[in-house]
Amino acid sequence: MANHRADRVGMEVKREVNEILQRHIRDPRVQGVTITDVQMLGDLSAAKVYYTILSDLASDNKKAQEGLEKAKGTIKRELGKTLTLYKIPDLTFIKDESIAYGNKIDQMLRDLERQD
Repeated sequence: MANHRADRVGMEVKREVNEILQRHIRDPRVQGVTITDVQMLGDLSAAKVYYTILSDLASDNKKAQEGLEKAKGTIKRELGKTLTLYKIPDLTFIKDESIAYGNKIDQMLRDLERQD
């Protein structure tokens, strides 16, 4: 059975984290980071936060991950001010690879069209 509350809270966390990154975090490593999805654990104690950045460079990806980890406390504090939850979930930041995968599939399809 789908946990609709976890989905709703996940959408709210996604919206709030994006706003926090834009307004409250001044770390240049997280500038340009966009939250693409949040998956909440059923009991709302933890959240996997998927993010993407514009750059494909491995060094930029590493810097963004380090910046997000460093800003985790500030993000949780700001979430605590805006969300009405008993306990703010633990955040785990994960690079979203789905966009790169979709671009790869799209390129393969274009290559197949050119072959015909």
